[in-house]
Amino acid sequence: MDLGEKVSILSGAAKYDASCASSGSGHDDSGAGGFRFGARTPAGICHSWTEDGRCVSLLKVLYSNVCRFDCAYCVNRVSADTPRSSFTVNELVELTGEFYRRNYIEGLFLSSGIFADPDIVMEKLIETARTLRTESGYGGYIHLKIIPGTGEKLIREAGIWADRLSANIELPTDKSLQYLAPQKSGKVIFSAMDDFSSLSSQFEEDRRRIKSTPSFAPAGQSTQLIVGASAEDDRTIINLSDSLYHKFSLRRVYYSAFTPVGVNGRAGISDPRLPDISGPPQVLDQAGPPRQLLTREHRLYQADWLLRFYHFSAGEILDDESPFLDPHLDPKTAWALKHLDFFPVEINRADYEALLRVPGIGAKTGRRIIETRRSRSLSFDSLRRLGAVLKRARYFITCSGSFIDKVEDPKRIRRVLADQDGAGLQLPLFEF
Repeated sequence: MDLGEKVSILSGAAKYDASCASSGSGHDDSGAGGFRFGARTPAGICHSWTEDGRCVSLLKVLYSNVCRFDCAYCVNRVSADTPRSSFTVNELVELTGEFYRRNYIEGLFLSSGIFADPDIVMEKLIETARTLRTESGYGGYIHLKIIPGTGEKLIREAGIWADRLSANIELPTDKSLQYLAPQKSGKVIFSAMDDFSSLSSQFEEDRRRIKSTPSFAPAGQSTQLIVGASAEDDRTIINLSDSLYHKFSLRRVYYSAFTPVGVNGRAGISDPRLPDISGPPQVLDQAGPPRQLLTREHRLYQADWLLRFYHFSAGEILDDESPFLDPHLDPKTAWALKHLDFFPVEINRADYEALLRVPGIGAKTGRRIIETRRSRSLSFDSLRRLGAVLKRARYFITCSGSFIDKVEDPKRIRRVLADQDGAGLQLPLFEF
């Protein structure tokens, strides 16, 4: 099998892993020759986005799609009748270098099927990263997947060569993991996350005392949750994500709407353990037009944004009475309509925390408001210039006591602000 065929097979096998953003990297790129990067996308290239909205290109491939595990939701499971292939370390090093020199990419995302003992698989990923750094002089971004069951020693070495590591938790509960991926263990996955967190703290402490201590995965760790392959509600997922952020200091939790992958590679034949759907599920109704299929994933990302940047707690977003996110309203607006006693917020006096609760005012705009009003009072026009989305904010704010719209009919506001036709399904990067 030639290299082109391997790239086609092993990039296609990697496409379902969403956890490949490159935000937060502080790796020194002095060994990369100072290259600048274009936007051409040959096979195996994925686009990702940093937290500041910058688009980057990554070579996203598996080392091998040979796997001993039989996870029901995975296209690479051992029972799937799919073409199998594996790279060698030298092939991956050469491929990454060539794509980098041709301005195709600015980073590598490398995972693998579990074709042998987890430590053996992890050693191959580490050897690839180490060879790129030490022999090829590669200074670009590297994201390595932590193979479940890998020991702490190998996680330590992986973090020295890579900018980011990730251990995918896959499913929201251990019960679902045991049902759909019985060869995996939530305890083992959490152990890898905990090892990373401890090592990161240890390296940070060492660097305070010894300046020559190498960086350890400066872009942190992330994970991925598959949404809809099992029966958990959104509240369970959001509570889990909130716990992961606090316990393991994760940079990101990625949500991937379950997509059916047929048995033996044939569409329309699915594992009986999986829901019988034609695409990624919605929040409450699995039937409906295609443009609605990613609604649940989209709302979970918005709720995740509230956890990370808007200082909401998981319990404020969803509770026992409302275990699912509203499919037609972003979660911040849904919260505001349930807590009208909190509003209106006076723009010229409210503190930063109160501003963050206003739909249409995000973290960046909130900081601009605080800074600008030190020298002058704000009007609705100046608020718009600072970045507020007045289509949403107008119902929840006053400027020097004046309203644009008073909240007299919450049902009318809901009708105006709802995504009735599935519009706006792209994740807003900053303000909502």
